[in-house]
Amino acid sequence: MSLAVWGGLLGGLGCLGVLLAVSGVARIRRPSLAVRVLPYVRDLPQATPRPAVAAEAPDPFSAVFGPMLTSAADALERVLGGSASIRRRIERAALAMTVREFRVEQVLWGLVGFGVTAAAALLVALRSPGRTVPLLLLCAVAFVLGVLLRENRLSAQVAERERRILAEFPTVAELLALAVGAGEGPVAALDRVVSRCHGELAGDLAAVLAQTRTGTPVAAALDAMARRSGLPVVARFAEGMAVALERGTPLSAVLHAQAADVREASRRALIESGARKEVLMMVPVVFLVLPVTVVFAFWPGVVGLHLVTP
Repeated sequence: MSLAVWGGLLGGLGCLGVLLAVSGVARIRRPSLAVRVLPYVRDLPQATPRPAVAAEAPDPFSAVFGPMLTSAADALERVLGGSASIRRRIERAALAMTVREFRVEQVLWGLVGFGVTAAAALLVALRSPGRTVPLLLLCAVAFVLGVLLRENRLSAQVAERERRILAEFPTVAELLALAVGAGEGPVAALDRVVSRCHGELAGDLAAVLAQTRTGTPVAAALDAMARRSGLPVVARFAEGMAVALERGTPLSAVLHAQAADVREASRRALIESGARKEVLMMVPVVFLVLPVTVVFAFWPGVVGLHLVTP
């Protein structure tokens, strides 16, 4: 066979591997039908005993490549370490995965980067065989970049979720203060707010409410929420509610004060962001609006000079 045929075969195998990896990730992250339906029908009366959920058919991708991916994830964990930090960020991003599953995704991202770079490097190597070693190093760098890119994506997911929590916090705190001020207890106020709000902070409060319904004291559940949260504002909110419940402090005043503090902090952050981007905002004015204004001001005069000049 010629080099072109070998290159085509290797490229096809590489593309097939990338497609298998992408489809495997999508299949792993997709919840099953039972997980999506059973929470809505579990409490309904059943005329006949509900049959057990049939076991899902084994995934061919997981059956073939699962052990290898798990071994690669364990090796990556030994090399990189930091499982406590990864677990902490997964909790802050509210992702339904374990550290090992995250490491497997890192390996898959690295393999995708390796496969794409290897396909391009193979075409270059067929024309210039002397560049094989630098191209292999480039493929290794692409694998490392894919692994680091997945970790960077996790940090971005954490930051995005915390941004949404900060945007929701004043409204949720005010609603809780109004419910408590109207005479409802802390648990009833949480139930009312959780049933009417949708968002990241409402989900955290729903977890607190679920813990209280299983027998956990409200103060302990709020302390656990403060430990899980990566935002000082939410931690202070949970700790303030716990202290108010334990010591009898007026809870409504505490919630109103915290909501006002968050709004003031958001206003200061907006002003600081505008001050930092003041020079950047001058770019369209200086390089777009000002030249157009100058052209409109001087162009009639230039045309007039050409008309009167013999």
